[in-house]
Amino acid sequence: MKTIAIVNMQDYNPGLHILSTFSAGEDQLTNADLCRRNFDELISELSLQKVGEVYHSFEEGGYTAVVCLTESHVSIHTWPEHKLATFDVFLSNFEKDNSEKVRAFFNRTIALFNGTVISKQEIFR
Repeated sequence: MKTIAIVNMQDYNPGLHILSTFSAGEDQLTNADLCRRNFDELISELSLQKVGEVYHSFEEGGYTAVVCLTESHVSIHTWPEHKLATFDVFLSNFEKDNSEKVRAFFNRTIALFNGTVISKQEIFR
């Protein structure tokens, strides 16, 4: 029989997860290469560790991207025809509280896209 350990969530807070929908200009929502360069720059500046990534551009001009980090992930999905994007960033608190890094990644991404936040949820896992 396999034993499952129960974690007392009062002793550990897994981390902050921000989910957002924002509007931006069509030009910002079609350039996956610019997004990749900026995500890479943010990952480096925030001392995060990338372990994998997928960027896929669609014929209509939008793209989807997911970057896996040792700390968790960042993802974005764009719809330039609607001037919309969804974005999320989650960083684990395994070794330290990364909440400020989550907020920094979020704020810098919105600034990069010159975006206007339509909705934003902060989920404390």
